Amino acid sequence: MKFILAAALIVCSVPTWASEDIADQYPGSPLYSKPVEFIPGVFSAIGATAPPNYENTGHNNNLSFIVTGEGVVVVNSGAAYVLAKALHDEIKTVTDQPVVLVTNENGQGHAMLGNGYWAEQGVPIVAHVDAAHEFEEDGTQILESMKRYNQDKAEGTFLQGPTITFEDEYIVELGAYRIEVRHLGPAHSAGDVVVWLPNQDLVISGDMAFHERMLPIFPDTLTADWLETWDTEFEALKATYVIPGHGHPTNMDQVRRYTKGYLEYLRAKIREHLDAGGSLTDAYYVDQTPYAHLDTYEELATKNAGRVYEQMEFEDF
Repeated sequence: MKFILAAALIVCSVPTWASEDIADQYPGSPLYSKPVEFIPGVFSAIGATAPPNYENTGHNNNLSFIVTGEGVVVVNSGAAYVLAKALHDEIKTVTDQPVVLVTNENGQGHAMLGNGYWAEQGVPIVAHVDAAHEFEEDGTQILESMKRYNQDKAEGTFLQGPTITFEDEYIVELGAYRIEVRHLGPAHSAGDVVVWLPNQDLVISGDMAFHERMLPIFPDTLTADWLETWDTEFEALKATYVIPGHGHPTNMDQVRRYTKGYLEYLRAKIREHLDAGGSLTDAYYVDQTPYAHLDTYEELATKNAGRVYEQMEFEDF
């Protein structure tokens, strides 16, 4: 009961809905917001739900950490060296336990560009092999893109991939925490992983799950595979608590509605459009208004529709 009450109090203490229009919530730090303890020992600095920019220092995803009693495990190093250091500074105000492991949720900049800071501290960094490959292939472009928006805040950031890679799962047991870094299958991007804490019924889902901002569909995001991974693997966790890749901690009902529900809705709309002989040009404008309240809707809705059309056009062949 104490465990559930603590989580409920935390949920009630933060806004129930994020907004990309909300200004920096932690002006004294490069972090967009101060880390909050969601359940005992599990903290998350909730990023902006806006695209990365100078004002949010690229902190537009969630940077989490677990204080185990035998060391701290960090989930995501952030989009810049300065963000990784800022998160470490916050950890030091919570505990004197050393950081013993960093995990990267995927190969994107907001997961990996802060790795250099942690490598300098001698901390092992773990990621899925596909995420490591993506960062190795695209790292220079990712870094240059971050430098363009972050300008002076990019100082000190250098390319550093993970130091440990795995294919299916990477498991550590520290204190009362069994920490399972698991690749469940194809989802949002190459090498997506979740961090599953079975003893706490909590999943740090990374970009497997969204709810306050519209999910992005990349050219290589296979939505049918994402849905299959969701149904066969993600739901099987039966998580009580979810810290998504973006947005406030929540529950399975919310991420199911805005991830699986959105993917199924958009695919159904595109199927109707294809069956009616519709073109790619018109596919961009299929009705997505049930999701228009989500942050980044204006940036992503038309792109998502076009990419799903291009995928589904050939799914039956």
